[in-house]
Amino acid sequence: MRVISLVPSLTETLVECGLEVVGRTRFCIHPEEVVRDIPVVGGTKGVNWDSCRQLKPDLVVMDREENTLQMAESCPFPWHATHITSVGAVGDDLQALAGKLQSHKLEKLSADWQSLAGMPNLDFTGWDNLPGLMHSMGSIQDIARINYMIWQDPWMTISRSTFIGSVLIKTGLGHFLPDYSKPYPALTDSRLPEANTFYLFSSEPFPFARHIEGLEGKGFNGALVDGEFFSWFGIRSYRMLRDYMEKYR
Repeated sequence: MRVISLVPSLTETLVECGLEVVGRTRFCIHPEEVVRDIPVVGGTKGVNWDSCRQLKPDLVVMDREENTLQMAESCPFPWHATHITSVGAVGDDLQALAGKLQSHKLEKLSADWQSLAGMPNLDFTGWDNLPGLMHSMGSIQDIARINYMIWQDPWMTISRSTFIGSVLIKTGLGHFLPDYSKPYPALTDSRLPEANTFYLFSSEPFPFARHIEGLEGKGFNGALVDGEFFSWFGIRSYRMLRDYMEKYR
């Protein structure tokens, strides 16, 4: 089947599972040596369907959080949308996609995710062993909570009910996560940084790596972490999370 993938983490996953991906978004960057030859048809929030027609897809793959409802409603081709909101949901969603694509390798990855989800959550292993740690800043004293930051202007974080939140819970950081009512709440600028809060600044989607000095200058205690570890819910985060859990369990 000829597939257009509008979900970066699934583009990599489909390629690694041997599917014929004929179109992608500009954010689909893995595996680099393969995707450089796959035509770009748009981004995760908008797509050029005329460009897609030339690629003659059998299926367009989307995700309910990555892509918009308007994209699905306007899609002129058969499409399938995942809705992955937790580590425990990945296996079932990949299984459904594997059925659409008749992919045994994707079925195997689905089973691997289910096995990983069934493993006991890790106990907290210490701040020096943070998953995906890229750079530390400030001090670590009397930490009562964690905010995993995904955006600035406005400041945005995540709740326990997201895939990122479930990864934090799986890796032993769940008791530090606030129980926000919205999946991706905005935080008030005037209250940041808050005392006794450790901020995990994700390397994506906002490029916090470029702003480390400014964050340190504002007095944030926290770390820059690899966003792919926490949010690429296909084969990449499976491998990273599996290796981390095997190391510390």
